Parts: sequence; C-alpha cells; structure tokens
Amino acid sequence: MYGWEADKAVEAARAEIAALIGAGPREIIFTSGATESNNIAVKGVGRFYKKRKTHVITTQTEHKCVLDSCRALESEGLEVTYLPVRNDGLIDLQELKDNIRPETSLVSVMAINNEIGVIQPLKEIGAICREQKGTFFHTDAAQMLGKMPIDVNDMNIDLMSMSSHKIYGPKGVGAIFVRRRPRVRIDPVFSGGGQERGLRSGTLPHSLCVGFGAACRVAETEMEADDKWIRHLRARLEAGLAQIPEVEMNGNAPEESRYPGCGNYSFAYVEGESLLMALKNVAVSSGSACTSASLEPSYVLRAIGVGEDLAHTSLRFGLGRFTTEAEVDLVVQQLQHHVGRLRDMSPLWEMAQEGIDIKSIQWSQDH
Repeated sequence: MYGWEADKAVEAARAEIAALIGAGPREIIFTSGATESNNIAVKGVGRFYKKRKTHVITTQTEHKCVLDSCRALESEGLEVTYLPVRNDGLIDLQELKDNIRPETSLVSVMAINNEIGVIQPLKEIGAICREQKGTFFHTDAAQMLGKMPIDVNDMNIDLMSMSSHKIYGPKGVGAIFVRRRPRVRIDPVFSGGGQERGLRSGTLPHSLCVGFGAACRVAETEMEADDKWIRHLRARLEAGLAQIPEVEMNGNAPEESRYPGCGNYSFAYVEGESLLMALKNVAVSSGSACTSASLEPSYVLRAIGVGEDLAHTSLRFGLGRFTTEAEVDLVVQQLQHHVGRLRDMSPLWEMAQEGIDIKSIQWSQDH
C-alpha cells in the first residue's frame, strides 16, 4: 500500500511538471538535476545515433556540463561544432542553418544563459532543427523554467533539462523532457533497474519529486506576478548602477532577449574578486572562474568579446521572487561606496582620469 501511495504522489508531481511546459506526463523523466539531464541528452542522443549520425552542434557559451559532454563525444569519434555567439550573446540563426547537415543528430542551445541572462530564440532554433529530418533540439532550460512561458510543442523542443532548486523547489532533483512523438531515442548514461522508462535507472527520491512538482504548480500561478516584480527590481538596480561611472552591462541584447532576473556588469578599473569580497551580506558572484583553480576570466564573457581586463572586473547579480527593494538599495549603496574606494587605490583609474588610454601603454618588466 505504501509503495502505491508513493507512486501516486510521484505521478501527480510528474503531471505538474509536464503541465508547466506543455508536455505529457510520460515525457518527464526525473533526474538529480539539470547537470545530469544535460549529460543524458547530449551523450544519450549522440551515442544512440552515432552509427549513422556523427555530428552534434552546440554553442561556445553553454553550461560547462554540456561542453564537457560534447568533449566526451569527441573523444568517442563524433564531430562537434561549437557555434560562436554575437557580442550581445545571441547565436546567428543563419550560421546555425549553415552548419546543420544530414548527419547532425543534436543541436543543444541553452534557453537563458546562466551568466549573462541572454534568452536564445528557441522557437526559431526548433523550427530550423525540425526542417532537417532526424536532427533533435535540446535546450538547457534550468534558468527559464517557471520564469517565462515554455511550450515544448510550439517551440519544437525535443529534449529539455530542468532543475528544481532554480524555481524554489528542493535541491537534488531535476528532470528531462524527452519527446515521444516524434520519438527521441537515448542511450542511457548508466544502467540499473530500468526505472524512468529505462532512461534513468535508480530509486526515485519521492519527497524531492513531490516538492519539485509543487514548485512547478506555484510557479505557474505566480509567474506573471514574479515577472512584474523582478522587472521592477531590475529597473531599480540599473538606476542605481547608472550613478556609478564606467559600468558596462555584458550581454547587451535587446530587452526582449534578456531575462531581468540575471544581470552581469563590468566595473572598469576594479578587480572583480576584490569588489566581491568587499560586498558584505550580499550574495553575488564574480565573472571569474572562482570555482576552479584557474584565474582565467569567464569563458562566456570572452566568447561575447569582453576584453580580459573588463572580464576580470565583472559581477553577476540575481533577482528573484523573494528579493526585496531594501536588498537592492543596500547592494547599490555598497557598490557606490566600494567601487569608489577601490578605484581611489588604483593607479589605472588615476591614469584614466588624466585621459591616458590604458590600452595604448606598452608595459615593460625589469629583470
């Protein structure tokens, strides 16, 4: 009896997730999160169809788990095209068309970039993929789910990765949408008891699945109100940033192609890590690869043409359902204070104020 009750709760959650994206409940496969979903989509499709389709397309600004999955396919003999993006972060649709060929099994393009908040034209990409028979379209929608309307049928999406904690649900659970008609076949990433249609074996964490479903149900109800609130906060943040000289937004796409809850800004002549450490009681992230041993600037910022000097000065800001006006005002107040303080200590800022073009300087080093 207990097992049947748990199964009933999970199936109800599956239906709630499916309803949010216009899918059928049987097209929702539970995973541990979007990283696993991305691995299943990219590796699973690439490996299943590799005997007759040996080509995959993605972009240079995808999440690292997509890029690493593509590199894994390359090591197995498949060819991967990494499309560049324009300076505004958007892909060139004509370039995508030019690179699709009969042996292309998968096109993987992120819905909303997690660093710069740029929204890719999913419907147009889906239409291009559908024109080439047997080319499936996968999108990492972790940043879009529950924040913007998604209809997998209208957008011609064949596979879609989702994560619960991005919509205020429990951590440790996610899902992948896998289209049934036309059917997408996948080579499972790992083996087991055949759960989740054999695509993702393993005992489901029932409580997490139910929490994910509930979060989707709430998101569907609150989406319009959330969007209005987040746009209000974004305008308030940008008004405050406008009071600070030499601040540049990264991924400056048209407003309709930018998600207001994610903004990335460069503060010229201020080291991003120093500014990050100075901001007390504020949760922001640096554009640098601060989660690794590398001090290289973000590969996403480099891909959109941000110079290394500016990339090192960037911070990413997130706004959400529970962000308050007072928190935004606190961030602006601290930024105005600390950017000024750090620039006062910077010889580069002093030189810039004197009208010296920093980029024209030939630096030398005494030995």
